[in-house]
Amino acid sequence: MKLKEKVTSLPLTPGVYLMKDSHGHIIYVGKAKNLKRRVKSYFQQSKAHPQKIKKMVANLDDFDYVLTDTEFEAFLLECKLIKELKPHFNKKMKSPRSYTYLVIKIVEEKRVLEMAHSLVKNDGNLYFGPYINKHTVERAIVGIKEAFKICCSNPSMKHGPCLNYTLGLCIGMCLGGSALEQYNRILDKIIALLNRTDTEILEEIEQGMLAASEQFQFELAAKYRNILETINALLDKEQVIEFTEANQNIVVVESITESTYKLFLIKGNKILYREKLNSHQKQGNIMNNLLTYFKKAHPCSSIVVSKDELDVAQIIYSYLKSGNCFYRIIPDYWLEAGNESFIDNVFEELLKEMFTINYKTIESS
Repeated sequence: MKLKEKVTSLPLTPGVYLMKDSHGHIIYVGKAKNLKRRVKSYFQQSKAHPQKIKKMVANLDDFDYVLTDTEFEAFLLECKLIKELKPHFNKKMKSPRSYTYLVIKIVEEKRVLEMAHSLVKNDGNLYFGPYINKHTVERAIVGIKEAFKICCSNPSMKHGPCLNYTLGLCIGMCLGGSALEQYNRILDKIIALLNRTDTEILEEIEQGMLAASEQFQFELAAKYRNILETINALLDKEQVIEFTEANQNIVVVESITESTYKLFLIKGNKILYREKLNSHQKQGNIMNNLLTYFKKAHPCSSIVVSKDELDVAQIIYSYLKSGNCFYRIIPDYWLEAGNESFIDNVFEELLKEMFTINYKTIESS
């Protein structure tokens, strides 16, 4: 069967596709909400295709696919297969070495803001992350240093002021004294921001942006704006890690049709249980599964998300916040004997909310 003919037989449902070369090697793995539409797009001439896709299509000889009930499951399966197979044309998710940390090190008795590719426990340094995109971390570090003029090129603070001081890029912490005290206050604010205890440093950057705009220094204002966006991107990743490491019991439902839905039980970054159900199934059986799987997943202490697990944590977090599903967090004490009614009630409310929204959507379409 020719490839284009094979594409026409694809279903209009979520899934994962695996592109193969003439040797049968999997060279690319992708996910789709609509398999037919997505795979078909590769065979359409388009100037918008990046060079990587054009090369992949040139080497394409066949493809396989795996159907999933939801786009969320397609994301998870894509991530798993990329890590296992490491296809040539997939860059993201192939290796945890691409993830980075923001670290505050002690260099010659002075704190220095840097990027690190790995976390070293008990080395006396302060780490934040891991972050998926190292370029975002690099831009954040450079942006903060430029915004507060802490680009010191003489960290040893010896032999007078650094070159950057004469260029107006360094406040003079290399000279010690009050400038060094100011530098340490800036570092304290950065730490407080990353720990989510104080946002003063963001407010200062925003004030700099507004002041530059009022003085018609639009290039400088744009630079401050870009710094804000980059730092906020890092904070979003911190939220993912914090949410995941709380290791909460999460019940998720997503509507598939008018009468069927998918149930997921999630703890931390683990999918404990998944099942396609219909609206007429007895709730009691579902509750027994829920209690059993969450109890097995104990202890309920917090976890640490490693670089290997960050992609899955990001996929789960994005899914929960996407609006495509409905979820509730089950407190640990609800799992104790005698508290089953709490879970019954919240699950009933969750289903009611999902089917009500689904019904309204169908009516308006």
